[in-house]
Amino acid sequence: MSKLVKQTELELKEKIMDALGRAVADGVLDEAPLPAFIIEVPKERQNGDYSTNVAMAGAKAFHKAPRVIAQAIVDRLDLADTVFDRAEIAGPGFINFFLGNRFYAAVLEDLMAQGENYGRSDYGKGKRVLVEFVSANPTGPMHIGNARGGAIGDCLAAVLDWAGYDVQREFYVNDAGNQIEKFATSLEVRYLQHYDPAVELPEDAYKGVDIVEHAENFIKEYGDRYVSASAEERRKALVDFALPKNIAGLERDLGAYRIQYDRWFKESSLHEDGSVQRVIDALKEKGVTYEQDGALWFKASAFGNDKDIVLVRANGIPTYIVPDIAYHYNKLVTRGYDKAVDVLGADHHGYVPRMKAALTALGLDANRLDCVIMQMVRLVRDGETIKLSKRSGKAITLNTLLEEVPIDAARFFFNLREPNSHFDFDLELAASTSNENPVYYVQYAHARICSILRKAAEEGVTLRTPTTAELEQLTAPEERELIRHLAALTDDVVTAAKTYDPAKITHYVIDLATLFHKFYNAQRVMVEDEGLMQARLYLCTAVKNTIRNVLTMLKISVPERM
Repeated sequence: MSKLVKQTELELKEKIMDALGRAVADGVLDEAPLPAFIIEVPKERQNGDYSTNVAMAGAKAFHKAPRVIAQAIVDRLDLADTVFDRAEIAGPGFINFFLGNRFYAAVLEDLMAQGENYGRSDYGKGKRVLVEFVSANPTGPMHIGNARGGAIGDCLAAVLDWAGYDVQREFYVNDAGNQIEKFATSLEVRYLQHYDPAVELPEDAYKGVDIVEHAENFIKEYGDRYVSASAEERRKALVDFALPKNIAGLERDLGAYRIQYDRWFKESSLHEDGSVQRVIDALKEKGVTYEQDGALWFKASAFGNDKDIVLVRANGIPTYIVPDIAYHYNKLVTRGYDKAVDVLGADHHGYVPRMKAALTALGLDANRLDCVIMQMVRLVRDGETIKLSKRSGKAITLNTLLEEVPIDAARFFFNLREPNSHFDFDLELAASTSNENPVYYVQYAHARICSILRKAAEEGVTLRTPTTAELEQLTAPEERELIRHLAALTDDVVTAAKTYDPAKITHYVIDLATLFHKFYNAQRVMVEDEGLMQARLYLCTAVKNTIRNVLTMLKISVPERM
């Protein structure tokens, strides 16, 4: 939370405790240990800005009715030197506190003083967090699910950074295993078909046009040199030619999507440096493996998984889970991150307990791994669902999506819903320039404020910092509501970080734009009272700066004219 809000809550708690102490000293309440009580923000504003259950929590200890206790506290509250205006007793004994003019002025002064850092906090205490996201199969272009994962992962990393964590972004390149074997087969067949059309493409091969293009480009460079080569040599040559191009393409396309990774970590490196074998050996040494039907099994069921899992097949080849275990061991032990956060697709629900079981078996705290399970995306146009086919050559890729909708809209829209919810992406709405488009609506609020400030300058108004007394004139309900929302940003960022849900921030800024428009439609900014005018221009600037901070956090452009 912001220093101001935190300070306000701490100050309120101290005042309540002081009043209780005086009530005991006066003999109104018995001397007794006070049970824990809470101070919270009521859902309904008529119940105050803060509320406490201290009277009800202390009923048993003080042997008095809650309302009697509440009255004893209220009678002895000293709010003279605080940001609170008054306290009222409600219901069975709640004490509701109402903020005064001083608080609202202080919020704006604090916000403007922090400038581009407003919304940041030290909640995370600099703990090192590695956010892995997208990690798309490098054998083909990125699909629409990767587009959502990219936006969620990148914005989540930004939210964690703003909440005070030391954050790194990483892409895990699956450049080994079954998908690479299938990639090699697909390339090989397309290569050989050029010279012999009778060569058949296996049913499970990749059928995308990208495979055909790689084969044709390979032929341009090497011709028929590998037609008579061994299958092993030919397949290696094709993969070595095509895979780096695919990885470079992923990096280029994600860069265009405003995603920059701190590291591209290759699965193959875990095989080359012996990490995969060391994981197998470590699990054996822990006594958590057994052999059955020629395969090596991990006793995952003993560590919370629903069943045991195969580590090494009867043919001696490790299953995909082994390099993944080695990768997470590398994150948490070798590189020593405090927390690993994986953004995964909807098909990974079973993956998480398996991975946590393996980490536990290796002696690690599995709670250091958090997984965000992302649900499916449905593309909609004219109210109709667009059919997708991932590898038939007919899929909508990240690139084709960004050809149809602005990057700002894509990043914002994919963060409109919590990751674990299905999402309908309305292509028409995302491309529209109307207030129905939420990102346009927010950007327009920023541009509108810029226009207000330009007009003021044209009319000869020189902006200045209002006095506290002038800011305390902002007492209209629309002004108070707007300032309260401004004050909530830092807490909302922390909440988004805690829940791994960047959607809380898009909702925050949409609500901020809504409240600004509500204020602007209800209150004239350019009024005759110079002090009040300066205060309202200051409020407008505070809103503008906050919108800028949020959109900058999400890597969304902040236009001054629209």
